[in-house]
Amino acid sequence: MEDLSLSTLIWLRMVRFVQNSNQMSNTHLHHFDLTIAQFEMLSHIRAFEPVTQSDLAKGLTVSGGGVSRMVSRLERDGLISRTQDWKTKFISLTDVGRQRLDKAYPAQIEFQSALFDEALDEDEKTQLHALMKKLYEHSVKRREADEKP
Repeated sequence: MEDLSLSTLIWLRMVRFVQNSNQMSNTHLHHFDLTIAQFEMLSHIRAFEPVTQSDLAKGLTVSGGGVSRMVSRLERDGLISRTQDWKTKFISLTDVGRQRLDKAYPAQIEFQSALFDEALDEDEKTQLHALMKKLYEHSVKRREADEKP
């Protein structure tokens, strides 16, 4: 195996953590008849409703096609509704979707928080939060610069 830089090893570790966390979340959220992707979409809709499908895709960093398929499924399952105002479609939670998320959200937050609480002390969590915030903000700036013509 080739020698990898520390930065590459950090990136690989972050990717593996997110994949593992998502797998565990899918198992946990199965009790609420949700996947982690659906949970994240419903949470985003609740935070910004009514939201357009394009804004939803930007907020979730998912392709337009991926969002379209998931929105169609969530609408078919009665968890969201779409309303049209001239050319723009807005997405909101239905009462059923809100009730499902209201049950799943606290359990999922507790589940994910436990991953950090069990492994890190308060100082480590504070430090990790600051570092992840710094990396995230830098990545947003890089993406925005890359998107400019």
